[in-house]
Amino acid sequence: MGAVSVSQFLTLYVWFPLAILLVFLLLIARFYQKFASEPTYFRLFGVPIVLFGAATLRYSSLDQIGGDVLADLLLAAGGVILIGLSLFLYRLMMRNR
Repeated sequence: MGAVSVSQFLTLYVWFPLAILLVFLLLIARFYQKFASEPTYFRLFGVPIVLFGAATLRYSSLDQIGGDVLADLLLAAGGVILIGLSLFLYRLMMRNR
């Protein structure tokens, strides 16, 4: 087992703040669902977390920062799902304002 390279360290280091922000967004959606009694599908915010984590692990195992097709597809899918969920939550929360 070799030492961790700088790109592996930075790739993993960036994922943790991203995961914390996504969990915070999940908690906002859960809070709104609880008190507004409207479905926000907050559990689906876990899907981008898993997809971003899988892409991070893939890049880390390859010791690359970019250029892997599978990891790029995982990042793209996670981003599209996150954008869709964020827009849905925004419209739901700001509908009557």
